[in-house]
Amino acid sequence: MSKSLDFLTEALRRLPGVGPKSAQRMAFHLLQHDREGAAMLSRALYQAVDAVHHCALCNTFSETEVCDLCLDEQRDSALLCVVETPADQMMIEQTLTYKGRYFILMGRLSPLDGIGPKDIHLEKLLVRAADGVVGEVVLATNFTNEGEATAHYISEMLKARGLKVSRLARGVPVGGELEYVDPGTIARAMLDRRST
Repeated sequence: MSKSLDFLTEALRRLPGVGPKSAQRMAFHLLQHDREGAAMLSRALYQAVDAVHHCALCNTFSETEVCDLCLDEQRDSALLCVVETPADQMMIEQTLTYKGRYFILMGRLSPLDGIGPKDIHLEKLLVRAADGVVGEVVLATNFTNEGEATAHYISEMLKARGLKVSRLARGVPVGGELEYVDPGTIARAMLDRRST
């Protein structure tokens, strides 16, 4: 193969879940069947890398110094929701139930992978949460081992500074039937039950 094709294949392998064979298939497809799409992808990547930065307040992706959600005066500044990624933020926004502010960690604690507190912007979170306006921090990290460890670490850090901290509830999904739900989810739903 040509050096350019090898370079393209290696670049595509950087995407999550894309192995050598998939990357090679994508490269061949783009060059053989969709050169216009390949050129568009190239331009879009170049533009995004050049234009997209982190919001100075919430750390999400933004083309401006402060993102639109942080500038929205209709949002509740006393509530601060902490999520791992911009994709998590987008999912919470799609529920149309949360009207507070956000802080995006851009990751989660994972000592085995060498990801510590500085790598997920915890100093910046602490400054944001302790600004005198935030009254409650909602921890909405994922329910993985790393997400739970991250939530626990942040919770202890913020509680030590006198801040109110809450965590997303867990339980049986809407429309879920108990016989098809895993035992861990049912156990957590039982422990987190509330009165009606």
